[in-house]
Amino acid sequence: MAHASEQLLRRLEWQVVRRLDGQLQGSYRTHFYGSGIDFADLRTYTPEDDVRHIDWNVTARLDEPHVRQYTEDRELTAWLLLDRSRSMEFGPRERGKDVVLTELAITLARLLARGGNRVGALLYDERLERLVPPRTGRTHVLRLSHELAKPRPGAPAPGVTTDLAALLRVALSTIRRRSLVFLISDFITGTSWERPLSRLVQRHEVVVVRLVDPLERELPEVGLIVVEDAETGEQVVADTSDPEFRRRFHLEVDAREQALQGSIRRAGARLNDISTDDDLAAALVEMVRRAKQPRR
Repeated sequence: MAHASEQLLRRLEWQVVRRLDGQLQGSYRTHFYGSGIDFADLRTYTPEDDVRHIDWNVTARLDEPHVRQYTEDRELTAWLLLDRSRSMEFGPRERGKDVVLTELAITLARLLARGGNRVGALLYDERLERLVPPRTGRTHVLRLSHELAKPRPGAPAPGVTTDLAALLRVALSTIRRRSLVFLISDFITGTSWERPLSRLVQRHEVVVVRLVDPLERELPEVGLIVVEDAETGEQVVADTSDPEFRRRFHLEVDAREQALQGSIRRAGARLNDISTDDDLAAALVEMVRRAKQPRR
């Protein structure tokens, strides 16, 4: 197991981390964590400034745009909130969402830890599997790789769906100091997670990543198939060539997408999608590019 974890880390260092070094300049912490955590001063706004840093009260009082300046915290703590529920097994056998989650988590941990930043993780299924305390260095990333390679504690009870809100509540009670938090999930989950996510966003810098597979959005026309609920295991027979069934399927996909986008937006976060057929390095470059854009 340890040998396999080392091989995986080396492969990601060669195939992803090395490529990112050639495409992204500077410290990776600043790519994802735009400002320091301590307010230092105010100054006049310039066109190069991030509009999210404008102090609107001072701007209104002085009738001239001003931005807040922050002191950079020398030691950053990052946390990975990892959804390892049953639905994450969906996708190609060699590269399902669970495989992409492992690769993404290890890559992020390696990028951040080698800069001297501490990285911790919460591995969550229908309950908290493991807590990996924040540490730095390559050995610690190797430990995380080893933890992710371990089998999950056991099969969920019939009819049980992932409670993402519970993971967020664990994070709220565990992460005390202001941190950079990556929430990585497919968001196939129960409801009521919007409020704890909003609280997490208020306390920390939060990057939300949804892992998807193309077949979750596009229904192949292959006749009769057995469809299984990714969370509960319930099975039904569906006729994929039936126009009415296809219409209802796409309507439901669109409704779920709009509801998810709305919940993420109301919580104050931005949704980043990474697909099972994406190139991981390219997907991370795009995520960094979007992080630098002002939120609408």
